[in-house]
Order: sequence, then C-alpha cells, then structure tokens
Amino acid sequence: MSEAPHGAPIKTPGQLIAAVIAGFGIPVAIIVLLAVYVDNTTRTGAGTNLDASVEQRIAPAAQVNVRDANAPRVYKTGEEVFKAVCSTCHATGTAGAPKFGDAGAWAPRIGEGYDTLVHNALAGKGAMPPRGGTSPDDYSDFEIARAVVYMANNGGAKFAEPAQPAPGAAASASAPSSASAPAAASGTAGASSTENAQAAAAVAALASVPQTASAPAAAAQSADASQAGKALYEQVCQACHAAGVLNAPKFGDKAAWAPRLKDPMETVYNYALHGKGAMPPKGGSNASDADVKAAVDYMVNAAK
Repeated sequence: MSEAPHGAPIKTPGQLIAAVIAGFGIPVAIIVLLAVYVDNTTRTGAGTNLDASVEQRIAPAAQVNVRDANAPRVYKTGEEVFKAVCSTCHATGTAGAPKFGDAGAWAPRIGEGYDTLVHNALAGKGAMPPRGGTSPDDYSDFEIARAVVYMANNGGAKFAEPAQPAPGAAASASAPSSASAPAAASGTAGASSTENAQAAAAVAALASVPQTASAPAAAAQSADASQAGKALYEQVCQACHAAGVLNAPKFGDKAAWAPRLKDPMETVYNYALHGKGAMPPKGGSNASDADVKAAVDYMVNAAK
C-alpha cells in the first residue's frame, strides 16, 4: 500500500515571507489592541487617577469660600446631619450609642422627652461629645434638633419636626419648646433697660458664686435636705429666680412654674444639673448633685 508523498506547505519565497510576517505581526497586533483596550477602560482605586492625585497634592492647605451674607440660609435636613455626623456612632451602636432604627435601644431615651434628647445632643453625654464633635459654625442648634428627631422617630418616637428659625434669627437658634420659649424671647433686641440691668446684676451675681460646695455641704451636714436646698437657693439660685430675670421662673410664681412642672421631675433635675437656656449647669456652682436637686425641690414646693 503506497503512501502519498508529503509536501512542504511553504513552497515559494513569497509564502515564506508571508508566514514570517504573520507569525510576528498577528501577536504584536493582538498585544497592541489589548493595551489600547486596557488603557481606555475606567480605572478605580488609589493612584489610578493621576490628574486628580496631582491636583489634590498641589492644592493649598487653606481655602476660602465666599458666601453672600444676605442670602437666606439653607438648613440641612435631619437625615443629612445624621449621615454627615451622627452615623459615625449611631449607625453601628459604637461606644454605647443607641443604634439607628433599634427601637429597644431608643425606647428609654425617647421616654426622657424631646427637650432632654436635644439638650444631651447639644451638651454631650457619656462618650458623645457636645454637638457630635461639631461646632455651631458647622451645624446650628436647629439642624442638630432635626437630626435628633430623625433618629428618634426612626427608633419609634413621634416627635414633630422642629420649627425653622425665622429669617434673621441667630444661626444657632433651635426651635424652642413650650417650656423654653420664654428663654428664647429674652435674647431679642427689644429688651427694656430695666431687664438689661437685671440681667447684668444676675450675671455679676453668678460670677461671684464661690466655686466650692463647702457652704451647701455644711448645711447638708447640719440640717435636712430641705434646709440644704434652701441654703443653695439663697447662695446661688436666687440671683435669677428671686426676681425672675433672664426669664427664670420666679420663686413662688405658680404660673411661671406650671409649664416646667409638666415635665417629669427627673427632667427638671436634669435641666438644673446640666443647664438650659441662659442658666449654666448647677447655676454656675460646684454644688453636689444632691444639693442641686434639693434646691429644685425647695423652689418647686414653693410654687405648688
């Protein structure tokens, strides 16, 4: 059985040249096409956008943003403030913060009431710094209150949205509650000269308060709690509450105390201990918590 003779596929010099060109040219063309494809695709990750990296590195350390002082302020929503500030801890429950949307964690906080929640957010509590670590220039009291309402309502509360400050009001003004509305009114430009004089006298009295708790402590040791409360009232609280200056509820004035006493006593104690409106924490003294509560009881009993 005979076999067909084997012939070489390349028989002419032209075929040889074509084979050489194809053997080198086709792989080179494929490599070039792949390189072009990779270079034109969207790249992500650090260092991939060279233009942006260069601009970021040569940008000045300080930048000036020019704003129109007469332009109406656009306040951020509660959700925007939460995402920018509060989510750092509240999104995951870091450092004991009530986790966003966790009704069980928010229930005891909501039970303290809107005013207490907003006060804690502004003044700080536990591991939470005042205003979440921001400043009034970053977010106004009104915007912080919006964030509180947004988080609390997502945790089961039904708080109403805070009222937006009127145009021309202070940027850090928040929506006052029924109990704190008189305090907000005290800052208006139409205060009489008599009120200004009373306020100045009250501030001077607060500045002269001894920064030790020795006197109230001595009273507590020598008398019962009511006497200790009276002693602290006469030493500290009467600077404002005796005459009702700075919109403090006047001692013995049932009408002035009535809206305050709608809140639980723990809330009233909290205001006295941590401050509210123009009133500094503990009235500007270093009295013990027990003596401050005793002074509150003394004033509340006088208004019943």
